Amino acid sequence: MLNLISRILGQKTTNINAKVEIYTWQTCPYCIKAKLLLWLKGCKFEEHKIDGNEDARKLMTKRANGRKTLPQIFINNQHIGGCDDLYNLEEKNQLDSLLSNFLET
Repeated sequence: MLNLISRILGQKTTNINAKVEIYTWQTCPYCIKAKLLLWLKGCKFEEHKIDGNEDARKLMTKRANGRKTLPQIFINNQHIGGCDDLYNLEEKNQLDSLLSNFLET
């Protein structure tokens, strides 16, 4: 993890145009870890805090094709998955290209 953070801090992420949404619980460690990566990349995102909000959880589950774990992350309305999925995209050098593309909906 420290190697990943060091690599991210050493690079400049530019042209972040994507619409990023993340469904979270306030004290979820995986939610915090996912938001940390997005912050380090300089990415602005819309956070949907669903603590105790069953309607918001149902909407998230529907959008995430039945996945109920948190966080659930969407880039340009495309379901990315959870925290591990986000970090896997970063490890494969695929996250920046997703963040630099903006698709109008």
